[in-house]
Amino acid sequence: MSITLLRSLIAVAETGSFAAASARVNVSQAAVGQQMKRLEDSLGVALFDRDRKTPRLNPLGQSLIPKARDVVQAYDGLLDDLTGEAQLFGEMTLGAVPSTLRGLVPRAVKQLVAAYPGLRIRVVPGLSDDLSEQVERGALDAALLGPFASQRDTMMWQPVAGEPLVLISAPDIVGDDPKALLTTHPYIRHTRRAAAGRLADDWIVRQKLTVTIAMEMETLEAVASMVAHGLGLSIVPDICVPDPTFSSLRKLPLAGAPTRELGLLTRTDCPKRRLTDRLLEEVASVVATPTLPS
Repeated sequence: MSITLLRSLIAVAETGSFAAASARVNVSQAAVGQQMKRLEDSLGVALFDRDRKTPRLNPLGQSLIPKARDVVQAYDGLLDDLTGEAQLFGEMTLGAVPSTLRGLVPRAVKQLVAAYPGLRIRVVPGLSDDLSEQVERGALDAALLGPFASQRDTMMWQPVAGEPLVLISAPDIVGDDPKALLTTHPYIRHTRRAAAGRLADDWIVRQKLTVTIAMEMETLEAVASMVAHGLGLSIVPDICVPDPTFSSLRKLPLAGAPTRELGLLTRTDCPKRRLTDRLLEEVASVVATPTLPS
C-alpha cells in the first residue's frame, strides 16, 4: 500500500467517481481504476460496489476514508517535520468564494508558486457554507471565505479583509440617495445561500425598504456584470481586490450597513500549516496593494 493509493481513494470518495478523481490526482481514469484494484488486492478486501456502471464505495470502503485521511495527514506532517519548511512539492487544495477568483486568489497564488515552484495549487470555487464543510472534513487544506463561526476548537478562521456593503450601479445612474434609488430601480439580488447575500437582505429589511427583484444571481461576479449592463442595482461587499468590471461601477456607501469579513479557514491540525500560513501572508500582501502597478 502507498500514500499515492490512499490519496486516490480519498479523491474518489470526495468527487464521487474515478473520472472526476483522475482530474484531481493528475492521472487517467483508467489509472485510478488500476490503483483502486491494487489497493483492494493489497488489503484483501473489496472496497467498491462494481455492480453498477459507475463503481461506488461500499460500506467497508466508506469506513476506510477517515483512516486514509489520518494516514495522509500524518505523512504530510512528517515531511514538514523532516524538512523544517512547508512542503516545496505536492498539492495544496484551496477553496475560494467567487468574488476572490478574479483578483485576490490569482495574485496570491501566483506569488506563492513563485516562492515554491514545485507546488501545485488546486483552487475549488464555492460558497462559504459549502467550503467550510469541506475544510472541516479535510477535503480542502484551506478556504478563503466569508465569516466563519464555530464552537469547535479544530477550526481556525483568520480575517484578512473587511468589505463594507455598498450600493452598486452603472456609472450613468443619477442620484445619491441609496434608499431612493433602491425603490425606483430594479434590484439584482445576490443569493441568500451566500453570506454576502444574507447581509444585503438583512440590511434591506432593517431599513424597511420595498425593492423590486429583477433577478437573483449565484455569484458577485454575475451580479456585477448585470449591474454594469444597466439591468438594475444591487447591494454587495466592496470587493477588496476588484476586477475591471467591478471597478467600473458606481458605488454608494450605505448608512448602518454591515461589513463582510473575508478570511482564511483551516483546520488547526492541518499538516500543511506552515504552507497555509505563507498563503495567508501572500493574501494579506495583495489586499494591502489591491491595484497592480501600471
